[in-house]
Amino acid sequence: MDEQVLKELKGIVGQENVFTELTDRITHSYDATQERHLPDVVVYAGSTAEVSSVLKLANRHLVPVLPRGAGSGFTGGSLPVQGGIVLVLTRMDRILEIDMENLTAEVEPGVVTAELQRQVERRGLFYPPDPASKEFCTMGGNVAECAGGPRCVKYGVTRDYVLGLEVVTPTGDIIKTGGRTLKNVVGYDLTRLFVGSEGTLGIVTKILVRLLPKPEAKKTMLVQFETIDGAAKSVSAIIGARIIPATLEFMDAATIACIREASSISLPEECRAVLIIEVDGDKEILDQQVEKILAVIRPFGILATRIAATDTESEEIWQVRRIVSPSLRQMGPDKFNEDIVVPRSRVPDMIRALEKISTDYNVPIVNFGHAGDGNIHVNIMVDLQANGMAEKVEKVLSEVFRTVIDLQGSISGEHGIGTAKAPFLHMELDAATISSLQRIKAAFDPNNILNPGKIFLESSPQRPAEASSR
Repeated sequence: MDEQVLKELKGIVGQENVFTELTDRITHSYDATQERHLPDVVVYAGSTAEVSSVLKLANRHLVPVLPRGAGSGFTGGSLPVQGGIVLVLTRMDRILEIDMENLTAEVEPGVVTAELQRQVERRGLFYPPDPASKEFCTMGGNVAECAGGPRCVKYGVTRDYVLGLEVVTPTGDIIKTGGRTLKNVVGYDLTRLFVGSEGTLGIVTKILVRLLPKPEAKKTMLVQFETIDGAAKSVSAIIGARIIPATLEFMDAATIACIREASSISLPEECRAVLIIEVDGDKEILDQQVEKILAVIRPFGILATRIAATDTESEEIWQVRRIVSPSLRQMGPDKFNEDIVVPRSRVPDMIRALEKISTDYNVPIVNFGHAGDGNIHVNIMVDLQANGMAEKVEKVLSEVFRTVIDLQGSISGEHGIGTAKAPFLHMELDAATISSLQRIKAAFDPNNILNPGKIFLESSPQRPAEASSR
């Protein structure tokens, strides 16, 4: 990188927050995907003003800037695919305000999601979005990807809680979107535009979210089924009975086979699907809700039911779900984790299709996820060192995504597009729609310096020779 640019970066954030050593660059070159891309420099910003100054500098020199939080994404959204500046926001980690009267909280992007949840719950409040990585992922990343989680069937995803944002545009301007009121129709809804934009339109430096009163109690149950169809029909029956559980998670037969030996709860061979169902609310209605759920799902081939009587027993049930990811490695060292979505009623069709794809291509595919909203986490477990395996995985992914579209679903529910799914974007969106998205990107980022190479298959920014030296 040009020495003048490095000197100016140090002047903006302080020499102690600029890193050019190879080890520092390597630790910011990857996320949860299989990809690795080395940045030119790593910069830790400490304020909105510093973010603005870095972007103005980068825009002048046409140097790519990659905003980064915890780097826990699954689609390559924070990877510096064209080098440049990785701008890390974890120094900006303050909870600025928890407003008890208006049920809102204002945070900086580096706040860890679970820490916000703990702080508001101590005050009797509740921030529902709960991605699996909540103990280390950050609020800025949640906004960038519109993160969800198990509770979204009842409570919705990140965009349903973001009231307003402070954003630095790629040209360095500082703008504010939304506000502290629940109703606001002044101008275009830029808040929703930025939520889920994967750091391609601006860098979020403050986030205003709405909160809910914390539910008084919860009740958790684990139900084992003879077939995945029985589990899927149970999901539809529960929703059809006008019961909206807080969570409604499923695991298929391949997942159960992975965790059977590690699970503290017995999962016999004849168990082909599991639902983890949790209801929350006022204590006096929970038993009634559980009884109603059991009544409506009874016809669908239940093998066994376990209902937690204590928080400890509830945690034991959830541990069955948590051991899935670490157990998958026994099926292959390399994991491709896709987060497809289909209508709830089409989950059995999708699972059957995935089983056929697994057989046809002779690769293990393990499926679990959020049955309440049809969000299936498809895990393709392979060894990329095997001859021709990378090409085979590409064919498998194409088959999976094509089936999703045929079933009127979406190729991504909460992980985003990033680099991993960019080649498949055209399967879901037509050329005119993609062109509209690209025009929005160009309007905010005319020099294409902010997180280039994401979502769209595109060319690099035109960098001057002195800015591109490494």
